Amino acid sequence: MMKVLILLLLPLIGLFPSQLEEEKIVWNEDRPLSWEDFRGVPNRADNFVASTNSGVSFSFSFKERDGIATINYTVVSNFYPDLSWYRPERVTQYILEHEQTHFDISELHARKLRKGLSQLPHDRNFKDRAEEIYNTLEAERRAMQTQYDRESDHSNIDEAEYKWRRFVAEQLALLDDWK
Repeated sequence: MMKVLILLLLPLIGLFPSQLEEEKIVWNEDRPLSWEDFRGVPNRADNFVASTNSGVSFSFSFKERDGIATINYTVVSNFYPDLSWYRPERVTQYILEHEQTHFDISELHARKLRKGLSQLPHDRNFKDRAEEIYNTLEAERRAMQTQYDRESDHSNIDEAEYKWRRFVAEQLALLDDWK
């Protein structure tokens, strides 16, 4: 009986992907976030108005042929709609711009990573060095996100909020070559 059940279920295994691809929005200066992008369920424990889930991912390939190494890499700043949420009755354009700045901070660190990777030698040590740079910048990104919320009190302190928005925009402009 068990063999029959396994044989019946075996064809069904291919119908379900082992890991569903999470929807993401890639950072684009011409495509700011809108409230329609926030599709997650608000966390009842939090008193926040909205929450942005974003991050930086990178991938690379290494090939060596006739002693010559070729490395290709991609760095992307992503926003995750299903993990980001808002409370419709409490949001404003000002809050949306606060959430956009969180996404912009992720893009800032994506640019820093692109710059760092562009300066690495293309050799067999690339992977280890790239991961080291990524881990350092990811820790910086998380710390900056926390600092932004702490200093602006999650957008409640207008002066700090606008200071941060200007700072992030200036930093993005400085790294424009790595967008």
